[in-house]
Amino acid sequence: MLIFMKEALYYEALADQQVRCGLCHHGCIIRCGRRGICGVRENRDGRLYSLVYGRLTAEAVDPIEKKPLYHFLPGSTSFSVATRGCNFRCLHCQNCTISQVTSDVPLNRDRETAPQQLVAVARGMGCKSISYTYTEPTIFYEYALDTARLAAAAGLKNVFVTNGYITPDPLREIAPVLDAANIDLKFFDEKMYREVCGAHLQPVLDTIGLYYELGIWIEITTLIIPEHNDDDEQLRKIAEFIAGLDTAIPWHVTGFYPVYKLQHVPPATVAMLRRARRIGYETGLKNVYTGNLPDDEGCTTYCPECRAELIVRGGRRALVSSGFDGVCEECGGRLAGVFATN
Repeated sequence: MLIFMKEALYYEALADQQVRCGLCHHGCIIRCGRRGICGVRENRDGRLYSLVYGRLTAEAVDPIEKKPLYHFLPGSTSFSVATRGCNFRCLHCQNCTISQVTSDVPLNRDRETAPQQLVAVARGMGCKSISYTYTEPTIFYEYALDTARLAAAAGLKNVFVTNGYITPDPLREIAPVLDAANIDLKFFDEKMYREVCGAHLQPVLDTIGLYYELGIWIEITTLIIPEHNDDDEQLRKIAEFIAGLDTAIPWHVTGFYPVYKLQHVPPATVAMLRRARRIGYETGLKNVYTGNLPDDEGCTTYCPECRAELIVRGGRRALVSSGFDGVCEECGGRLAGVFATN
């Protein structure tokens, strides 16, 4: 029988059989017999173990647009996988049943699936990539890393859908086989990050910058939550931060709906998303998209030079010509991204 509990990477031993986890910016100091904030990394006799290596809790074949990634292999499918656990405690988590883990959650009931099996299934399904998503891929880093290396060797791309809380060293290690990431920039307000997510803003900003520096294709998502991050000032600061890295980075502004512990908050409206999109363009961003609510214009990719329609989307599916290489047929303008013939 395969052994799926695996010793963790990126931790250090401390006195009294304690350990410090260095995988994410929480830097949890974990006593013997206890787990970190993520709920799935446990100190056993002074050694830190991942409890979810090879334990799949969710899998699906998704359009890459669902991540959402709009400038990365548009029109392709991605084999999307997750284990349980997360290092954030977002009050609005739509996947709270698998992300929020307590000590009484029976992890051994999830399906045991080795990295080789994931790659084989992805190829068999005709997917162009594997996405580590639904929960937070950082907390199942060892599983993701082993799978990503095998996937890259098999000609598949690898994608993180992430909260951006990974520390620099593990990100640098996986970077050679990590092709793209959609990173949540949930707020541009430290207080909101603490109160709504149980985290801090600056590490997320630093991590986004490192992803960009490492040459991983990134797109940024901000879920618009009424009364939390829908004010013009906060939206403009987010847009300015992204533009300060690269105005070609796509920004997805998506609509909140009441869920989990924020069921008392009203849903976002199309008008809110369109206002955020307008602010993004005013700030200089070239690719701003709306999501989760019907808005055909906000889902369409336009040429950054002549504004011709290049990719039209509906229901998270992209209508894109075979062999599209990111070049506008009208004016020759080039769209930033990773396309079929890159």
